[in-house]
Amino acid sequence: MNLFNIIDEIEKVDPEIHERLNPRRAAIKNITSFGSKVALAAMPFALGTMFKKAYGAASTTDIVGVLNYALTLEYLESYFYNQGTASGVVPAANQAYIAEITDDENKHVTFLKGVITSLGATPVTSPTFDLTAGNNKGNGPFKDVLTNYTTFLAVAQAFEDTGVRAYKGAAPILLGNQVVLTAALSIHAVEARHASAIRLLRHNLGHDANIRPWIVSTSAKGNDTGVAIIDGNYAGEENVTQGGVNLVTALGVSTAVATASFDEPLTKDQVLALLVGSFIVN
Repeated sequence: MNLFNIIDEIEKVDPEIHERLNPRRAAIKNITSFGSKVALAAMPFALGTMFKKAYGAASTTDIVGVLNYALTLEYLESYFYNQGTASGVVPAANQAYIAEITDDENKHVTFLKGVITSLGATPVTSPTFDLTAGNNKGNGPFKDVLTNYTTFLAVAQAFEDTGVRAYKGAAPILLGNQVVLTAALSIHAVEARHASAIRLLRHNLGHDANIRPWIVSTSAKGNDTGVAIIDGNYAGEENVTQGGVNLVTALGVSTAVATASFDEPLTKDQVLALLVGSFIVN
């Protein structure tokens, strides 16, 4: 049995196997240095363990948990845009623009509920939201969100930027189910387009002359929105190191370029504490 030929053959159909197995592949190579029958006898077990770890699937419970978490985020965004439309805060010139995003968010809710149901599970019901982030007091930091278009778009940007990072953070849990992972990544891509669209709109309307369609962090807080109260939602975006390489020192690029080149993931706990938790009444 030539173990390394086997791995090379697998690489032809799964180009990512090298990343899945490394440094496990190096560890297997080191087994040959044992030079004993014991090592050869252990090879099938070692190989089986290696592939189990590389391709181990998350449980259905884990997957449903991630999907229900994503559904809660989509409930919030759907509610936000629908309330914005109903309130009249969106000016006529931008109504068609916002309507496209609203329709997408409504469809995301329907889609995720369908996926969860198809897995034999029950979708969570929508919480009650307070869009002012005042926990049902209606007097939170965004109390004019449905009357002031500048505030509305700032909150929209925070939702969309955080949503993109949330889907990225949850993706590893879905690796064992390619169908669900593909569905989640499809939504992730649309959320990224929403974030860029809202950012561009804020720039074009003069709400923030420094904003760009992508996150460009030049501060220690990672927040480039100009809204200090949502600093936490951008935690980590100041990172300039990827794959153990400091891009600023290694490539000689600016901090702005380094931070704009990558989005950082957010964990479920971070998102629930920073975003959803602030707007959920019950």
